[in-house]
Amino acid sequence: MYIREANSADFKDIMAIEKEAFYSEDVADLVSQLLADKSAEPVVSLLAFKDNEAVGHILFTRAMIDARRLSPSIYILAPLAVKPDHQRQGIGGMLITEGLKKLKEMKVEMVFVLGHEDYYPRYGFIPDAGSLGFIAPFPIPNKNANAWMVQALTSKGLSKVRGMIVCADPLNKPEHWRE
Repeated sequence: MYIREANSADFKDIMAIEKEAFYSEDVADLVSQLLADKSAEPVVSLLAFKDNEAVGHILFTRAMIDARRLSPSIYILAPLAVKPDHQRQGIGGMLITEGLKKLKEMKVEMVFVLGHEDYYPRYGFIPDAGSLGFIAPFPIPNKNANAWMVQALTSKGLSKVRGMIVCADPLNKPEHWRE
């Protein structure tokens, strides 16, 4: 098992993973749009391989707080995908860990995710980022508030800057903000 940064030659593998993991074209289409979108750059896109087969993918895209020029360096994790027959083997966790390591090397201050509230805290994410003053791009129902999470990646901790998170253009649609 190994993980490496994805490149343009990996596009077909990335699309296959996304389609299999989510049983749909929708997330694959979103990933395709994010990988081509300038507002998402620089992206961190990683692939996991098992026996030379691409089995997992994770994507982190750049974001801002209230579109401020002096916004802290922040990213959004979306999506994390592992082929169904390779799930529950720790591959997703390895992708998260490697992705967070790369973001730390880039001096990214915070990373956000809208995801399963029992899964992501295992990797350091703090549930209910909204209660900390970090507002999701679209409203998160109270019953799902813990699914909107944040993690500090630098010694600065959670920045004093608070506000609405502005994500890459393809992700900035209400249908992507339901948990």
